[in-house]
Amino acid sequence: MPRPYASGIVPGDVDEVWRRVRDFNGLPAWHPGIASSEIEPGHSATEVGAVRKLTLADGGVVREQLLCLDDPGRSYTYNILDGPFPIRRYISTIRLAPVTATGDTFVEWWTEYDADAADEPTLDKTFSQGVFAAGIAGLAGG
Repeated sequence: MPRPYASGIVPGDVDEVWRRVRDFNGLPAWHPGIASSEIEPGHSATEVGAVRKLTLADGGVVREQLLCLDDPGRSYTYNILDGPFPIRRYISTIRLAPVTATGDTFVEWWTEYDADAADEPTLDKTFSQGVFAAGIAGLAGG
C-alpha cells in the first residue's frame, strides 16, 4: 500500500500553528490548492464525524470526513468519501510537533490509500507534493 509523505518546518509556536490546522474547515486560509470549504450539516468542524466539502483551486470537489481529532498529540486523521482521484480507500493524518531547539513547528502529513498500480505513481506525486508539501508550504507562509 502506498504511503505518500511530506514534512517541513513552519515558523511559529506549535500551539499557534495547531490552532490554524485544527479547524477542519480552515484549509482555505492556508492551503493554496483549496478555494473553499464547507462543513455539511450534522457536526461542527471540531467534531469527529464532521464532513467537509472542499472546492479545489481547479474546480474539483472532494468530500472528507474527520475520523480522529487528537489535541494532546496535535493531529487529526480523515478519509476521502468522494473526489476526483481514482482511489478505493484513502486515510490521511496531519501531525504537528514542537522543534524545541528553535521554537518552530515540525509538520508531517501522509496518507495510505488503495488504487490500481498503474495510477500509484501519479497519485503519490499528487498527494505528497500537490497536497501535503503545498499545504505545509502554505502554513509556512510561502
